[in-house]
Amino acid sequence: MPRKWLEHFEESLIAFLLAAMTLVTFAQVVARYVFNYSFVWALELTMYFFGALIFLGMSYGVRVGAHIGVDAVVRLLPARTARHLAIASTLLCIIYAIIVLYGSWIYVSKIHMIGIMAQDLPIPQWVPRLVMPLGFALLIYRFGEVLWHLMKGDHASLLGDEVADAMKYRSDDTGDNT
Repeated sequence: MPRKWLEHFEESLIAFLLAAMTLVTFAQVVARYVFNYSFVWALELTMYFFGALIFLGMSYGVRVGAHIGVDAVVRLLPARTARHLAIASTLLCIIYAIIVLYGSWIYVSKIHMIGIMAQDLPIPQWVPRLVMPLGFALLIYRFGEVLWHLMKGDHASLLGDEVADAMKYRSDDTGDNT
């Protein structure tokens, strides 16, 4: 139950950020070119929304298997060896994410301690930058899910399968279900 709630919340937040970023940018363009007026805060807000999309989107990409990578050599290996290599890779990804989570937490803490304010918005800069440690914490959780499935022997992967996706979309376009 909590996992489904988290997935729904994650997707809703990403959709909201994308829609809000689009609306703010559209309003800025209309204001600038139709009314010869500009919202001072629009660029900064859009930048914060875009940053949040990146940091939340990386964990979403792990969840849905959308990250790409070169796995030509791994596909040539026996299944057991490939699985062990996937476990090692996932552990390295978790270690990397923990290191960056720690560093981003220190960064946000220092911005909070110093009290730096946003340039054009009346908020402290640590508030929108809190998405960095949040995004990496969520990334660690997603890598943990992949690692759990790999350890249980379930089919799990860090990468998307571009060939399978292309074949699926090809069959959708042609009406051929082979």
